[in-house]
Amino acid sequence: MTKPLDVDELWTKRILQSVNGLEYGTVQIVVHDGRIVQIERTERKRFESDSASQRHLPEQKQHKRTP
Repeated sequence: MTKPLDVDELWTKRILQSVNGLEYGTVQIVVHDGRIVQIERTERKRFESDSASQRHLPEQKQHKRTP
């Protein structure tokens, strides 16, 4: 028979802290014998490729030199 999960206020705060500010990634909660024993946070950072970021940059004015 499975044990009911016991989540107290401390673990609730820890879970919320792990999720807070996470833009891309995962939060895994590890449970043993009906108790949370570990929280794992994997954060991902996404960056645009150089060609994609160049399209979003404002065009720079080129100054022509006159002789």
